Amino acid sequence: MKQANSGFAPGYGDDAWTQRATDLVRDVFETDCEVFFTFNGTAANSLALASLCQSYHSVLCSDVAHIETDECGGPEFFSHGVKLLVAAANQGKLLPQSARELVLRRSDIHYPKPRVISVTQTTELGTVYTIDELAALGEVARQHELRLHMDGARLANAIAALGISAKEGTWQQGVEVLSLGMTKNGAALGDAVVFFNRELAKEFDFRCKQAGQLASKMRFLAAPFIALLEGDVWLRNAQHANRCAEKLASQLTAIPNVSLSTPCQANSVFVDMPKAWLEQLRRQGWLLYTFIGNNCVRLMCSWKTTDDEINALVTCVQAIANADPSCHSEE
Repeated sequence: MKQANSGFAPGYGDDAWTQRATDLVRDVFETDCEVFFTFNGTAANSLALASLCQSYHSVLCSDVAHIETDECGGPEFFSHGVKLLVAAANQGKLLPQSARELVLRRSDIHYPKPRVISVTQTTELGTVYTIDELAALGEVARQHELRLHMDGARLANAIAALGISAKEGTWQQGVEVLSLGMTKNGAALGDAVVFFNRELAKEFDFRCKQAGQLASKMRFLAAPFIALLEGDVWLRNAQHANRCAEKLASQLTAIPNVSLSTPCQANSVFVDMPKAWLEQLRRQGWLLYTFIGNNCVRLMCSWKTTDDEINALVTCVQAIANADPSCHSEE
């Protein structure tokens, strides 16, 4: 971003930085796609879905999907009323049969017509769709003439975890539109909407402008993408975060009364522990996000997580466990 701040550059994306970032996205995904930059993921998801739907359409997603629980009605607002139809998640994932059931539930004019399947990779519960699982959802979309959208806020972590290419994890399995996040991977700001189906991008630039997402100095949104995509820095960052999460999960679950609530497959660790322990940790200064129920917390590892940070948390939890009589069997 400092380099992009040197000298004159044309505005509104007509600059070399934005062009370079766009070309890198095409290189990484190995396809000729349309790329638009937004300030954040909520805008990327909301505008992407709005571009795929009329106001009488519906979007199928899991009941823990970010678009359902954490975007303050953004998708509905920007689409002028599109309905989100949710199915119970299976460890964070939308199952093909659940999506099909939502499509086939009704076909009359009183029902919001299904138009899009939206999945999050990695999921909100830290799990990862396999290639086969994505392909199965892509097949449901194809059979029922739906579009497949992916919220890829943490796509890098999924690709790193699966050991696959970017194209294998997206458009080759039927994904037509991707919200590509970089802020979870080291960028200060900026997400991208990637249209693998270029026909769906028609007039999306006008939609971005209307929604306040056309940056006059677009190069500052694009520059972090260059730094992260060149030399696969984004994947190395994700690999580091995933390894840290695996280490954290392993060490925490070795402590009595601590267990995983969902499998640790990427860079997040969802653990259950006694509520009293959580209160003690908070008093010690740990910021704990209670995600599911009262005793489950989400612990996130990032590109900059260190072994010292992991050890510090584990040490604190172990000390609390050592002082808890319930963790010691009677002799």
